[in-house]
Amino acid sequence: MVATVKVFKKTSPNGKLTVYLGKRDFVDHQDSVDPIEGVVVVDGEYLKNRKVFGQVITSIRYGRERDEVMGLQFCKEMVLISEQIAPDSKTKSNLSPLQEKLLKKLGSDAHAFTFQLPTTAPTSVVLQENSNDQPMGIEYDLRAFVGENQDDRGHKRSSVSLAIRKVQYAPSLRSQKQPSTLVSKGFTFSSGKLNMEVTLDKELYYHNEPVGVNILVTNNSKKTVKNIQVSILQNVEITIVNSHFSKRVSHLESREGCPITPGSSLTKTFMVTPVATSVKEKQGIALDGYMRDEDVNLASSTLSERGSNDATGFIITYTVRVQLNLGAISGELVADVPMKLMHPMPGTSDKYGRGKGAPDNKVISRYDNNSYAKDEDENIIFEDFARLRMNEPE
Repeated sequence: MVATVKVFKKTSPNGKLTVYLGKRDFVDHQDSVDPIEGVVVVDGEYLKNRKVFGQVITSIRYGRERDEVMGLQFCKEMVLISEQIAPDSKTKSNLSPLQEKLLKKLGSDAHAFTFQLPTTAPTSVVLQENSNDQPMGIEYDLRAFVGENQDDRGHKRSSVSLAIRKVQYAPSLRSQKQPSTLVSKGFTFSSGKLNMEVTLDKELYYHNEPVGVNILVTNNSKKTVKNIQVSILQNVEITIVNSHFSKRVSHLESREGCPITPGSSLTKTFMVTPVATSVKEKQGIALDGYMRDEDVNLASSTLSERGSNDATGFIITYTVRVQLNLGAISGELVADVPMKLMHPMPGTSDKYGRGKGAPDNKVISRYDNNSYAKDEDENIIFEDFARLRMNEPE
C-alpha cells in the first residue's frame, strides 16, 4: 500500500502563481528548526523579465487595534527571510522527496525553495479576544510574489500569502522530576505554624491530561482550615513591552477533609485538567495556533535554552496554585508549583492527544472554501485554499 501525501496548495488571484507546501507547522528543536520546503509554479510568459521572490514574515501584535490612535501602533512586522526563488539563481541540491516529486509532476515552470527559520524566532501564539480586533500574539506568513525586486510589492494579484506556524513539542523522554514546594504560615497572636507540602506527579503534562496535585497539610497552629482551592494559572510574558499577567485556566474548590482543626493533618490528591474549552469566553487566554479554530488548545509552555532575555515574543509558563482558606481574619496559605503543558512529539503514543499525539493542521480552518482532489497516479492530495487571509482582499 502506497502512503498518501498531503500537499497544501494556494494560487494567486490572477492564477499565474501557485505555491505548494508539504506542511504548515515547523518544529523548533531548540538547536534547529524544521526547514520550510516548497515549490512555486509561475507562468513563464507572465514572468517575462521579472522574478519570483519568497519571504517569511512574522507579525507581533502586543496591543489592541482599537487603541491605536494618533499614529500609535501596537504591531511590529519583521521580514525574517527574503530570497529570490525564480528564475533559479543556482542549481538546487538536497531537495526533499516531496519537492522532487512535485518538480517532476509540475514541469519546467516549477521552482523549489527552502527557507530556514532562525532558532531565535518566537513560537506562534495568539491571545483570545471577544472582539473583532486583530488577535494579539505572533503569526507567521510565507509570501511569494512576482516583481522587479524584493521591495516590489505593488502587484497583489500576482502574490500568495499562506499562514504557517512555528511550534514546539515536548521532549521525547519526559523528565522523572516531581516538582514540589513546602510553605508555612505563622500567626502573630498565637503559637504554632500551618504547614503545607504540594507535589505534582511529574513536571511535564500533555494537553488534555489530568494533573495530579498531591497535598499534605499539617496544622500545628491554633487556626482552622475551612476549604482548599486548587488552580492552574497560565502566565504570559510579553517581552517586547516587558509586561506580564496570569489567567486561571482550571479551578476547583473542595471542603472534603475540612475543616482541618488544630493538631490534625490531611493528605489528599486532587485532579485538575486545564482545557481551552473551559475558558473559551475568557479574554487574554493564550492559545496554540489560531483562536477561531474549533479544536484549538491552550498555548504550550515555551521551552528555551537560550533564556527569556533573548526571546522576542510571548513566553508561556504554567503554575499549579493551592490555597488554604483560614477565614477572613486569618487569611490564607498559598503554594505555587511550576509545571509544563505541551503536545507530545509527533509519532509518540499518547491517549490524551489527537491521533498519535500531534496536533493536526486544523488551524488552517481560518481559510474558507477548502476543497480536496486526489491524484490517483501520484497518490497526492492537493488542498486548495481559494481565499487570501481574512484581513486581506480576495
